[in-house]
Amino acid sequence: MIARRIEQASLLILSGAIVVLGIFQMFMRVQNTVPQAYVTRLGITGALFVVFWIVLLVRQPHANQTILPCVLLLSGIGVIMIARIDNQNEVFGKGHSTVALNQLTWLCVALVLCSILVAFLRDYRVLRKFSYLSMVVGLVLLLSPMLPFIGTEINGARVWLSIGSHSLQPAEFAKLFLAFFFASYLFDHRDQLAVGGRKVLGVRLPRLQDLGPILVVWVVCMGVLVLQHDLGTSLMFFAMFVSMLYVATGQKSWIMIGFVGFAVGAVAAASLFSHVGNRVNAWLHPYDNKVYNAIGGSFQLVQGRFGLATGGMTGTGLGQGHPTVTPYANSDFIYASLGEELGIAGLFAVLALYLIIIGTGMIIAMKVTDGFGKLLASGLVFTMAFQVFTVVGGVTGVIPLTGLTLPYLAAGGSSLIANCVLASLLLVISNAANKPVGDTDDEAFQYEALMALREKEKKAAQARTAQSEAETEMRNESHDESETMAVPAPAFASASTSNAAPVAPVPSTSEMPRHARHTAQAVQHPSNEETEIITQRARQGAHDGDTLPEATAMPGLKRESQTSAAPRHAAGTASAERRAQ
Repeated sequence: MIARRIEQASLLILSGAIVVLGIFQMFMRVQNTVPQAYVTRLGITGALFVVFWIVLLVRQPHANQTILPCVLLLSGIGVIMIARIDNQNEVFGKGHSTVALNQLTWLCVALVLCSILVAFLRDYRVLRKFSYLSMVVGLVLLLSPMLPFIGTEINGARVWLSIGSHSLQPAEFAKLFLAFFFASYLFDHRDQLAVGGRKVLGVRLPRLQDLGPILVVWVVCMGVLVLQHDLGTSLMFFAMFVSMLYVATGQKSWIMIGFVGFAVGAVAAASLFSHVGNRVNAWLHPYDNKVYNAIGGSFQLVQGRFGLATGGMTGTGLGQGHPTVTPYANSDFIYASLGEELGIAGLFAVLALYLIIIGTGMIIAMKVTDGFGKLLASGLVFTMAFQVFTVVGGVTGVIPLTGLTLPYLAAGGSSLIANCVLASLLLVISNAANKPVGDTDDEAFQYEALMALREKEKKAAQARTAQSEAETEMRNESHDESETMAVPAPAFASASTSNAAPVAPVPSTSEMPRHARHTAQAVQHPSNEETEIITQRARQGAHDGDTLPEATAMPGLKRESQTSAAPRHAAGTASAERRAQ
């Protein structure tokens, strides 16, 4: 165990050393000194990382230890590049900029919040109790930029809240709360959603009654797209829900329906709203002179590509490029800024760090035994993966620009805090996934026992209901059969057989065993030969007055004489004796 902790600490120290070396090299190259403000805040940030790691070891001893070094390295690289851009803005006379110092401040706030979360959230499954509350909070945060006075529209998208001199993007926090709700809802309804309907072109489509959830989410996402003109946020939420729906049910048809539904909505939005249409037009025709010089055109996109081309394979080096030529180089286009000074090799290293976090999250989702944990971990990881894909794809021209930011790298406190909380939730889930079977605390054991008991009671209630319905159906079928087959036995008495005993009625099929029903039907419907025999014996009985006609022809019927209860062979013997006399 000690050797393992030393190895984990070594990863954290190595990541911190790389960040410190990068900041030192960049500032010595552009200013020949490291500002004291950066030294102080870097020291506080490093101390908070150590505190967070210690709290993680104490409260979540089995948590994965590869996510935190990657987060530290990505956050440090982002601070280095933002500080580089701040310095160049000052050199070019654009004013004093403190975005990098603010980024370090927000990182400290995020570490404090994550330490509190890891310390007090011992079991992530308590989040399932607040599923509908999470839905309400998520929708309120998502739609809050539409409020007057505090909602702000920037670059055509109304996704910001202005609080004094600061701005907040609530959609970054809304994705966490909606992930809680989606995981809880899909965990409770996964069996109904997994049932497929008819097959069309080899694909099994879902039932119509199960399309309700995805239609509601589609309407909400389209509403965000229409009201806020934000293609990236609506696409991120819709993709998160569809991916979690696929994990919960395993039905590929949900992915196809989700893709087709959002494609239809996006095409309609591009036709109706100029902001979305301009982004699509800039993506399709970036080098067209009219599109390049138009308002909201392709100028930013083309400058970012020129920066990537300038960097080449190894980059120009920290402090030796011109990333500020591209608008929003420290937020939306920080990937292009990194490509210019670090080159393709540096970009691949950054993507590898994201891949480690995403791959580790997928492993956590597969290892955890709780279904809610699987859905929550996979939803959070896919959200990050999709966000990275949309930003990198937009900068490189694979897809249109969406306005999203790279997690941990881009400037902005909202994105940084939300993604740090996301990583902390993955760490909490990984603690449950990596925990040995025998090492189970009392709270987790009681929760699992309670959930198992509830599931057992639910299955027992379903079994009783099914058995009751089956018994009711069987009784109804038996009642219908008895009404159909309970026909009175035919009477063959004539005027000459006035002394003959009446034939007992055939009992109902409900009063006799199943193997006797065929016999009863045969008795009720005698053949022609049996009818002739009965007629002949009735005529003979008319002369001696003692023979019972039906009794000898129809087996299974009880013969009851009016004058004597003697057996049939005794009655026949008495008749023969009288003939002899």
